[in-house]
Parts: sequence; C-alpha cells; structure tokens
Amino acid sequence: MPLYIKDPEVDRLASELIGLTKTSKVDAVRDALKDAIASRKARLPIEERLARTLQMAEAAGPFHPGDHRHETDEMWGEDD
Repeated sequence: MPLYIKDPEVDRLASELIGLTKTSKVDAVRDALKDAIASRKARLPIEERLARTLQMAEAAGPFHPGDHRHETDEMWGEDD
C-alpha cells in the first residue's frame, strides 16, 4: 500500500535528510523509519526484550549440534 503524506514539515524534513544523505526520498524515509524503530526497540525494558528473545528461541526449537565436518563434506559431495 502506498504511503502518501501531505505535510509541509514532513516534506521539509525529508528534503533535509535527502540533502544530508545524498539518497532518494524512498531510501531516506526507509532508513529514517528503520533507525526510529531500532531506537525504540533499544529503549524497551530488558525484561520485555528478553521475553521476546525467549519466545523466538522456543519457536525455533532445540539446537542439535551434530557432526559439522561430516555434514559439510556430505553437502559438497566429498568422501572421507
């Protein structure tokens, strides 16, 4: 869905960022949004960040190390 913003201040800020970064408007807005999201996430309480990390770990399932040399040799079609 397209993003249409008709606000003179937002346009001025976008133009200023474009001038500083020498990028397109799309790249400037994308980078600014990513930076703002990362900044907000970094300020979340540690308990909330850890809870999210634990949820991701549980969703990923258990880790089974295995024999990496054998797996790599098998992947490349090499015999011992």
